[in-house]
Amino acid sequence: MLIIRMIFKEIWHRKVNFLLAVLAATTAVAFLVAFFTASKASERETARLMLSMGYNLHVIAKDADVGVFLMTGLADKTMPEAYVGKLAAQNSISYNHLLATLERKMKWRGVEVILTGLAPEVCPPGQQKQAMTFRVEPGTAYVGHHIAEVLAVQKGDTVDVNGKALRVERCLAEAGGLDDMRIQCSLRDAQEILGLPGRITQIKAVDCLCFEKGDPVTTLRKEIGSILPETQVLQVKSLANARAKQRQMIRNVFAVMLPFVIMACGVWIGVLAIMNVRDRRPEIGLLRALGYDTVQVMLLFLGKALLVGLFGAAAGFLLGTELGLRFGPRVFEITAQAMLRPESSLFVLACILAPLFAMAASLVPTVIAVTYDPATTLREE
Repeated sequence: MLIIRMIFKEIWHRKVNFLLAVLAATTAVAFLVAFFTASKASERETARLMLSMGYNLHVIAKDADVGVFLMTGLADKTMPEAYVGKLAAQNSISYNHLLATLERKMKWRGVEVILTGLAPEVCPPGQQKQAMTFRVEPGTAYVGHHIAEVLAVQKGDTVDVNGKALRVERCLAEAGGLDDMRIQCSLRDAQEILGLPGRITQIKAVDCLCFEKGDPVTTLRKEIGSILPETQVLQVKSLANARAKQRQMIRNVFAVMLPFVIMACGVWIGVLAIMNVRDRRPEIGLLRALGYDTVQVMLLFLGKALLVGLFGAAAGFLLGTELGLRFGPRVFEITAQAMLRPESSLFVLACILAPLFAMAASLVPTVIAVTYDPATTLREE
């Protein structure tokens, strides 16, 4: 109890030194809390933005002509729709989204169009993810910009596609590519129009191997090939690499910044501890002369560092959480509302790590204090 009382008296006597040390610990904890509070939203935001680049994985029939697919984006052979269910039932496939499509070129009102049937998007078992594409209800159609412009198709019109009546749900904005020449409908409607019940031309997917080493497509071909041997897997490497590099860059930025801030705060606490030792040299000499042993003197300094860490943990958690919740929505506009929230587990972690961090930063000054010869100190005084 005497040691504890002496610690509090020393803190009260040297309030500025203690507050500056608490400020250093607060800064370190606040940065960590704000980082971890925002990091989930950051990764999710980056992933969502990267998904706007589109699907980077294509599964087509084994007997499909790869050259034709690469030149036109359309597979010339079909495969069973049941393949989607086989992939979706697996937990071992490294994907985030699955979309089955049936696509064929056809003449419609004298214009060559691409009829695209879309199935509802499928996510891995046990996961719920926001779909990358719009859901097309049976009996409706989404008409590409160029088709709508040339043929004067408007939203709400009912169009006849090879005997199938479809209501135009929307005329899409100009995309500057093949999408401007598409009529998109539900997979069931496309199968009926094309006379291909239960068939699809490809399965689109997004791989989740951004942080894996080696060639992702080799891994995916091995995984998918063992389940669907009658298919071939193609990866749009430019999209996959861009997505992987962007996500890795965001993660690396935080990983590089974090150690610098922590080291700076550790040095800050260490310097303050050295100053504290220097100012208390006469007191340390007197205590040693009065019979206080090495352990008791160490407890004086490490006990103060412990309190610095605890106060810093509490203040840093509040400050870091406030910063993350206040500024996060301005940066992560898409995912902030769903992903940013106070993390109570971080408070417990901060209360454990911050005192240890402060005590470690004060260790060298503490060793200096307990090894200094009290006779020399008293003689100087």
